[in-house]
Amino acid sequence: MNTVALPGMLRSPLNDDRSQASRSTRIWTGLAVAIGALVLLGALAYLLPALGAPIGPAGVPSHVSTDPANLPYYALRSLFRMFTALIISLVFAFLYGLAAARSRRLGAVLIPLLDILQSVPVLGFLSATISIWLVLFPGSIMGVEAASIFAIFTSQAWNMAFSFYNSLTSEPSDLDEAVRLMRLTRWQRFWKLDVPNSMIPLLWNCMMSMGGGWFFLTASEMISVNNRTLALPGIGSFVEEATAEQDLGKVGLAILTMIVVVLLIDFLLWKPLTAWAEKFRYTSSQSTEPRRSLVLTIIRLSGVKDLLGLVGHPLADLLDRITRPLGRTGARWSRGGGRRRASDLVWWACLALIGLWGLWQLDRLVIRPLGLGEVGHVFQLGLLTFLRVLILMVVCTIVWVPIGALIGMNPRISRYLQPLVQILASFPANFIFPFVTMVFIIWRIDINWGSILLMALGTQWYILFNVIAGASAIPDDLLEMSRSLGQNRWQRWKTLILPALFGSWCTGGITAAGGAWNASIVSEVVSYGKTELTAKGLGAYIAQVTATGDTPRIILGVAVMSIFVVLADRFFWSPLQSLAQRRYSLT
Repeated sequence: MNTVALPGMLRSPLNDDRSQASRSTRIWTGLAVAIGALVLLGALAYLLPALGAPIGPAGVPSHVSTDPANLPYYALRSLFRMFTALIISLVFAFLYGLAAARSRRLGAVLIPLLDILQSVPVLGFLSATISIWLVLFPGSIMGVEAASIFAIFTSQAWNMAFSFYNSLTSEPSDLDEAVRLMRLTRWQRFWKLDVPNSMIPLLWNCMMSMGGGWFFLTASEMISVNNRTLALPGIGSFVEEATAEQDLGKVGLAILTMIVVVLLIDFLLWKPLTAWAEKFRYTSSQSTEPRRSLVLTIIRLSGVKDLLGLVGHPLADLLDRITRPLGRTGARWSRGGGRRRASDLVWWACLALIGLWGLWQLDRLVIRPLGLGEVGHVFQLGLLTFLRVLILMVVCTIVWVPIGALIGMNPRISRYLQPLVQILASFPANFIFPFVTMVFIIWRIDINWGSILLMALGTQWYILFNVIAGASAIPDDLLEMSRSLGQNRWQRWKTLILPALFGSWCTGGITAAGGAWNASIVSEVVSYGKTELTAKGLGAYIAQVTATGDTPRIILGVAVMSIFVVLADRFFWSPLQSLAQRRYSLT
């Protein structure tokens, strides 16, 4: 009888050598894990009192100290905000992706909306929500902290949601049939198929989300809205202050601190997770070069898995019983004939009414006060930024698709290049904007062209990381079959690698394009000291009107950007994603 294995059972994980390890090894590894847990708890206990500190009589500070001795503490504060936002983003990705994938009607609205949301500049979110956070936490610095975390969340969540949605819509049909035959509940399906099947691309997108968060760290920690500046201790605000002081030495120290932080995160978190996620690959053969991690080996030898199981297994059983009323699993919603058509008509009529109401509000609040001339001017600026995004996408695709495939399909190369990729992607590119701006000034490089390079520094990694994830998930069986057929390199790329990577490239491309629109707010206006370079484009327009608190123009800029994004999604990305799901998925 043929059997079908779920992703978590597709390959045996790396052998757990705990039973074969000496007693002293088990003791030392257990001690190392205990020390690591205590250090983590101690760092949280050290940070938490400062997060809820009251605001003094002078109000929220508008500057931070640039004493290099504060950099370790600033790094901890920034990391706390980053990981808090990352956890919230992961929960958001699960909920949003499930809603979009499991409901045809919701998916038709949520996916274009997600494309718009990822393109809305961080400053656009901040200007609309900063007052809300300050009201929710009156008299406490927690309000500004919440605003900062929310801003980082808006730079992290979208690509993770896209990745999870893409994994749900491209689940292999045999695995879908298996969970139906097993009659799993929806809750069980989520943890036994949906999450394991999405693990590898979702993990790489989590890494990319950290990079996106670092990119907007200065805007998130040095919040400038409505002619006010609210500064929080962190590496981003440190760099902003040092740049204003034209102290490149302190900027360099911040960059060095960032490199150390990124390497530590890669060693302690991402390497163990990528090695652990290998067991979720959809293949029946063992990789000849499995990914390894010293930290993961220590955790396995320590026995902490057994201790967590004492709590986790009863809790999982309890959740299984509680969630049974949600019903049995189903990948697709049932069709209801005439009743379905009637409900569709009501659904789209409600959406049309909401859209008309939004257009009426836009006309009343923006178009009439500003005039059609201003609207036409902003559309021209949007077209210029669109051309920059288009050039960026073409160049990044040509450069990073081959490199990403090479890294993803070769664990030996990945072992050495992953830390470098992590540094390049997680490193906030706008930290080196002062140096690049200085080069632009000295060499008289036009910022209208130079801004494309600045946008690429922060957004090209979406394509690279998704291509790496797609290449990592190519079944070894297919690669072995290609070798057995004697295909040359071009034939293998044409018939296997490029088709297998097409869906991942679509996910990376749509998030990279959205990230490029978002990055335009910090790439089209750059400064070094008192010298400011401003490109002609929609990003510069939004950055300038946000700084002055011009709400009608902020709304106009974001609305025009949303129109460009929706048109690109409707006529380019949606057809490509449909093609990827229809022809280039393992179903």
